[in-house]
Amino acid sequence: MRYYVLATDYDGTLARDGRVDEDTVRALERLRSTGRKVILVSGRELDDLERVFDRMDLFDYAVLENGALLYHPQDRVSRYLAEPPSEEFVEELRRRGVDPISVGRIIVATWRPHEVTVLETIRDMGLELEIIFNKDAVMVLPSGINKTVGLRLALDEMLISGHNVAGIGDAENDEAFLSLCESSAAVANSIPALHERVDLVTDADHGAGVAEYIGRIIDSDLEDIGFRMDRHDIPFGVRRDGTEYRVIPYGPNILLAGASGSGKSTLAIAFLEHLAGEAYQFCIFDPEGDYHDFRQAVPLGGADHHPNTDEVTALLRMPGSNCSVSMVGVSIEDRPPFFREMLNSILDLRTGLGHPHWIVLDEAHHLFPSSWAPGLLTLPEHLGGMLYITVHPEHVSRVILQTVGLLLVVGDEPAEVVREFCRETGRTAPDMDESPLETNEVLAWDISGDKPPERFKSYLPSQEYGRHRVKYARGELDREESFWFRGPEGTLRLRADNLVRFVQLAEGVDEKTWMYHLRRGDYSKWFRETIRDPELADETARIEQASGISAEDSRTQVRKLIEERYTAPA
Repeated sequence: MRYYVLATDYDGTLARDGRVDEDTVRALERLRSTGRKVILVSGRELDDLERVFDRMDLFDYAVLENGALLYHPQDRVSRYLAEPPSEEFVEELRRRGVDPISVGRIIVATWRPHEVTVLETIRDMGLELEIIFNKDAVMVLPSGINKTVGLRLALDEMLISGHNVAGIGDAENDEAFLSLCESSAAVANSIPALHERVDLVTDADHGAGVAEYIGRIIDSDLEDIGFRMDRHDIPFGVRRDGTEYRVIPYGPNILLAGASGSGKSTLAIAFLEHLAGEAYQFCIFDPEGDYHDFRQAVPLGGADHHPNTDEVTALLRMPGSNCSVSMVGVSIEDRPPFFREMLNSILDLRTGLGHPHWIVLDEAHHLFPSSWAPGLLTLPEHLGGMLYITVHPEHVSRVILQTVGLLLVVGDEPAEVVREFCRETGRTAPDMDESPLETNEVLAWDISGDKPPERFKSYLPSQEYGRHRVKYARGELDREESFWFRGPEGTLRLRADNLVRFVQLAEGVDEKTWMYHLRRGDYSKWFRETIRDPELADETARIEQASGISAEDSRTQVRKLIEERYTAPA
């Protein structure tokens, strides 16, 4: 389910001439029976509203007085979001002939053509007030107060993101709160200017239009109008023809594949930056510490402690918070069960609240290996908002690969990765350009469509990103990524699966073994190609090339270089 809340205006939207008909009430009841919530967002005063409408129980919250008052019908508690109007201001309006005047807890309201007199009074008295129009109604409120303010506070208390809200209105003062909603609609009787700013204009007017919109929410979760909502699309890069390559935020699951060092994390970080910029919540499962320094996510866990489910879900309950769950301190064999237990809780959270909107699985072949099949972890029938990142698509569970709708490939052999994916999923490989990818170029295949794979230049992250620092200092690298001290005769098999163990083993191996790898340039090669630290590699290469340097001196210098860049690995 994508839309958990309907936010609706009252006058001119739910109500005609102040009254809500029975068909509209039944539509609201039907919507609530699906587990969804309803928030009223109105310029009305509470006492006035309760006189004309006796079904306030249909609303989980009511944002009234055009955003100045938040009312909770279940316990009849009101919260004022600004200071009440001064008696002097109201009396001065009356003295200047403004009539009628309605004074609420916060709002002061009248009708056209008194807006000029009201504006002159505000100016002459030097007040921090502003005028908001609702067709012919003239509403005066403290500066900065509008329907968006009240709706945002209600959603915060409900732990719901605006990306899980559908809104509907009819007038100028509705535009602000509709802009907060992922999907927006206007009833047929709304002002023409609003038609241009919403995703849908209903065929019916007033409450019948709201009932029509509710029907679409229940029947399709508004998927039938998704094609009109491209303003939410997330940019990935630019095609060769200059057009922007974008993906819809509730689109197919993505598999991002490519060799180590080919740019997967760079592309993923750029995507996550755009998600964060649009306030889509995400959770990153980070087996190797790659995202520890990513500023848009709170890092949980690390080399010295495991993250726990309670702290992760507590943070994710707040829709404005993203997190990266580090599993550096979890052994490789324990990561899959540890991850699946936590994923169960996060999927439960998503079912209840609609977020996190995206779940990112780095090194997905560790978390869902090819041997995995559904068991204790039961995946939802329609699992969406998943980004899988892997070096080895063929090592990822086929069950997971079958859920992928968009394949993004980076690296030297993109066509072969596509073919391997097709072999694993039983698909026919598409015709595609098999020439090498250019720098920062990505091969993209929309599996659900009928177009061949296409290419685009990926956007780069705006922030510098210190990749893999924790992973390489204390994590556990795969066997093929580890450094192996073998010696000149090949008689040793000492594995360094991170920089801590590299320094420890370097101190312990015999001089002949140490110098053998030093003279071959093996250390700088490993630092450059696997650790991906060119500065460390360059400095180490200078040590390797120094004539007459002893094993003791070279060991000391290499260890010092590592300790300067990483967290005291020795």
